[in-house]
Amino acid sequence: MRFATVVAVAAAALATADKAAEFKKHLAKYLPQASDSTYAKREALAGNSTAKPRFLTSKTKRFAVDGAHLPEIPFDVGESYAGSLPITTRAGEKDNLFFWFFPSADAAVTDEITVWLNGGPGCSSLSGFLTENGPVLWQDGTLAPVRNPYSWHKLTNVIWIEQPVGTGFSLGTPSVRDEIELATQFRGFWKNFIDTFDQLKGAKTYLTGESYAGAYVPYIANSFLLQNDTKYFNLQGISINNPVIGDDNIQFSITDVPFNTYWARLLHHSDQTIAKINQLYASSGQANYTSKWFTFPPPQEPFPAVPAEDHAVSGIIRASLQSNNPCYNVYHISDQCPTAYSHLGPVNDGDYVPPGAEVYFQRRDVQRAIHAPLIGAGWNQCGGNNGDVFPHGDASPGAALDGTLQNIIERTNNTIVGSGALDALLQTNGTLFALQNVTWHGHRGFHSFPKTPFFVPDHENKNGGAQGPKGNIGVYVKERGLTFYDVQLAGHEVPGYSLSGGYRMLQQLLGRIDNLSSTKPLF
Repeated sequence: MRFATVVAVAAAALATADKAAEFKKHLAKYLPQASDSTYAKREALAGNSTAKPRFLTSKTKRFAVDGAHLPEIPFDVGESYAGSLPITTRAGEKDNLFFWFFPSADAAVTDEITVWLNGGPGCSSLSGFLTENGPVLWQDGTLAPVRNPYSWHKLTNVIWIEQPVGTGFSLGTPSVRDEIELATQFRGFWKNFIDTFDQLKGAKTYLTGESYAGAYVPYIANSFLLQNDTKYFNLQGISINNPVIGDDNIQFSITDVPFNTYWARLLHHSDQTIAKINQLYASSGQANYTSKWFTFPPPQEPFPAVPAEDHAVSGIIRASLQSNNPCYNVYHISDQCPTAYSHLGPVNDGDYVPPGAEVYFQRRDVQRAIHAPLIGAGWNQCGGNNGDVFPHGDASPGAALDGTLQNIIERTNNTIVGSGALDALLQTNGTLFALQNVTWHGHRGFHSFPKTPFFVPDHENKNGGAQGPKGNIGVYVKERGLTFYDVQLAGHEVPGYSLSGGYRMLQQLLGRIDNLSSTKPLF
């Protein structure tokens, strides 16, 4: 009897040990696999400041940043230059734009530069620098900054610019009334920048941005093309994601009901809510309009006016969202409570700010380190430093409506428009719908709906604080010089939510790969 008891206890212990081992084995299937490679060497090169500076001259030395001693950043970011330049060559010009320029970590890159712009209007491009595609990554809710293995400066020379005047550290009197005036302002700054960093004269130039930069980038790009001056304005292509480009009713209302219906389980909308908003969607005429005009290919005549959304729809959706998820994030709808705090400070009224929080770019030691004006809390992630950056509004119709986007596509044959599927502010189908009403190279819209896999090759990344997805991360379509892509788990800020996806997109823009299905190595 005693022997049987001992055997039974031993068997039970063995079963318990086996169950624990099985659980660990099951868990291991979902953990990253370690492997040996050149990862450490590659990361070390990315921040190597021992090499001879490539852009240090008598004209640029006043902008040189000490990359080894930036506050809170526990690593050397390498060679970079930051500061302000005026928007004209007039003596005593007081309006200026602030920039932070990083030469490429690839020393072989000499004749190209990529510009990144955030939107707003009035949002700082240093937001993109610190949370999306710069060499330093300090994402919301994280304790400290880390190296970004997907930093765009690993591929090319990159400059982050705060614009128009009144944005971030760009001081002066906001005055632009439309995107044409904004482009003129930017072009004046750009000429001064190229004259300062004159190694970049004639460099192939790529303009990129997101959100309201979907308005900025095409008009700036078109103004570059109209100069017919490749010494200063050698535009080779543009990329914009989650952009403001088209008719407001198409981009901001007509896709609302289908979007909330598609994501109803994630957003926990009730069956009654979905039924009610679809009833209103149909009675408003928007459902029939969508069925006729949101087709592939679309009708080849200009789209008529969009029926107005029933005013009750937005209220019903808002009430359901706020009840189901008090921390609902319109920029990334899968977010839940608690809200992660941004070290860049709030974007919108009501954004969560914890007690004692410190905004990184409001610190005077940071401002000194990057040669920014010492305005302390005058710097804001969004909202401007001197009132609205468009004090009289933005009178431009949108690049998809007035031929601006068409001209860029036809002149460069290298235009990329993207979207994050989890963005409710500028929804994927709203942007795609706007593009279906654009004519380029003789045809209106895309002939095919995006369905080709957007593929990111397997790659090694041991940086647990900056991971990017691999494999099929979304879909795309590429026709007649225009690519449209959608990243399934990304939100409004695609390069931030999908670090590797943003990096891969840039590789196509720069011509390193032919399309987003390429299996060429990521690094």
